[in-house]
Amino acid sequence: MNPLNSVNGTIIGGVVLAVVIGLATMGISFNVNSLLVWIHVLAGITWIGLLYYFNFVQVPALADAAADEGGPGGAGITKYVAPRALWWFRWGAVVTWLSGAGYLMHLGILGDAFMLTDAGFVIGVGAWLGTIMLFNVWVLIWPNQKKILGMVEASAEEIAKARKVAFMASRTNTLLSIPMLMSMVGFGHAGFFI
Repeated sequence: MNPLNSVNGTIIGGVVLAVVIGLATMGISFNVNSLLVWIHVLAGITWIGLLYYFNFVQVPALADAAADEGGPGGAGITKYVAPRALWWFRWGAVVTWLSGAGYLMHLGILGDAFMLTDAGFVIGVGAWLGTIMLFNVWVLIWPNQKKILGMVEASAEEIAKARKVAFMASRTNTLLSIPMLMSMVGFGHAGFFI
């Protein structure tokens, strides 16, 4: 059986290959920091990649589909693609946040980061932006997307309001992701501005 024939097989195959490469290049010693950072980056790419997909591709495409009289419309996206993408999006957000908090805890700077002390200021800014973004995903975007996609019953007025709230929360997350990523990379590489 070819692991590339399924999403699960592809993910498992990728993890196995990463472990083999890790063992071949780094030896058998276990490095918790590297593992947490790897999980954080992998989940973060999933989360932010889908955030950018929604904002740069799906939302404009659905607007074009709605404006295209006689066109195929957006039913296939809203029925099949969006619910699956939102599943990966919201759980990617959770794993990203938890692995980031775990990494800061393992470094012993979780409190410093969230208190924005000198020792944890740069990474703390990123952690706070990520926390706000996680809140937006689970409290604003997901509940409203369920109304938009018809997963929960809602009136036309409620759906219109849900579209606006989900859109603004998603665009806010896109905006916040840019300085958040700068803070994360800046921490690991001694900052951008010295």
